[in-house]
Amino acid sequence: MRLQCGIPLLWLICGMTGAAAATWRVQPGQSLQAAIDAAAAGDTIEIARGHYTGNFTVARPLVLRGIARPTLSGALRGDTLRIAAPDVTVEGLIVRDSGDSLKDQNAGIYIQPGAHRAVVRHCELTYNLFGLWIEKADEVRVEANTITGKRDYNSAQRGNGVQLYNTRGARILDNHISFVRDALYVDVSHHAVFRGNRLHHSRYGTHYMNSYHNLWEHNDSYRNRGGLALMEVRDQVVRNNRTWANADHGIMLRTLQDSVIEGNVVAHNQRGFFIYDVEYAQLRGNLVLGNAIGVHLSAGSTRNVVQGNDFIGNREPVRYVGARDEAWGGRSPAEKQLGNYWSNYLGWDRDADGVGDIPYRANDLVDRLSWRYPGVTLLLGSPALQALRLAGRQFPVIRAPGVVDEYPRMRPARANWRQWHEPADTSR
Repeated sequence: MRLQCGIPLLWLICGMTGAAAATWRVQPGQSLQAAIDAAAAGDTIEIARGHYTGNFTVARPLVLRGIARPTLSGALRGDTLRIAAPDVTVEGLIVRDSGDSLKDQNAGIYIQPGAHRAVVRHCELTYNLFGLWIEKADEVRVEANTITGKRDYNSAQRGNGVQLYNTRGARILDNHISFVRDALYVDVSHHAVFRGNRLHHSRYGTHYMNSYHNLWEHNDSYRNRGGLALMEVRDQVVRNNRTWANADHGIMLRTLQDSVIEGNVVAHNQRGFFIYDVEYAQLRGNLVLGNAIGVHLSAGSTRNVVQGNDFIGNREPVRYVGARDEAWGGRSPAEKQLGNYWSNYLGWDRDADGVGDIPYRANDLVDRLSWRYPGVTLLLGSPALQALRLAGRQFPVIRAPGVVDEYPRMRPARANWRQWHEPADTSR
């Protein structure tokens, strides 16, 4: 067969004549865009290993499948590949060299409004401004891709690894994203799943705003400025993620309601959790370890359930800004076993039930002394500091409001916490 452009293409009809889709095969030197334009809806285009330069557009439902990982290059202008139809699948390609216009949102793959059910999998997207830009396209699936940005650009000049705007039902799974502005940027996007992604060396591992009913689980976010930032959101489930060695926060919860944050490891960050204006959330079973500040709690964050967490080896377990005590852990004798574990708790357990006999109070006089003068920690078990703690409890005038755990546990709930005692490396 010969197209109007005069470039020969080999094609094969699969299945019954007149009823099934065709498979088009494109070789180096042939026009990929001509094959895309000639194919009918439902056809497959197999792209042989080679280098194809251009700004390609798919305007009907097709499968673009790379054989032995061919390269599509945008020659540093515009979008390398634009998906402009629903039900398009792109797999097994190297997609690179988009333009660098933040105004035009240049991307390696741009999934434009209405391109519902697009699938991008097993691709390598490199040296693009935005890896994938997905706008007003529902039920998109982005799976098992490697995405790296323009590493020689300053952070503010880069785009994001995956940008979701005004979408529903996205599935962002098992991607490895690095050296972009924000690895995942999510805005006004609902009922999505983010699972199994590795996010590192970016501004935020994820920057997540105005989005509801989403699931975030089993992701690794490390060596970013911030790990996971959830802002202006509700109805989230954030569980079993690992966020470590970030320059600022591990997990930021800002203006969040009606959400579950459970089973996460938050280790060796400047701030483990940054919790600001959060209500009706459940924080359960998290390991908060080795951070400069375990939890920074402020802006009226109250009416939350904080139970069964392990706070271990944080230089400042809780930095609290508030006008009254905030109750965490179990709130009645029947809930004693729901308290949190605090590695700097100095109480006792005379009845050996695994629960401390006196409450744990963060931000007491001794805590504040140890934050200001770290050498004081060498004397934490001394009678003098115990007397100061007792005085703080008896004379509230010298006690600032803080987090109070009435029934602190005497042992961590997570048996394997020691594996996080040293900063994790990037091989995890």
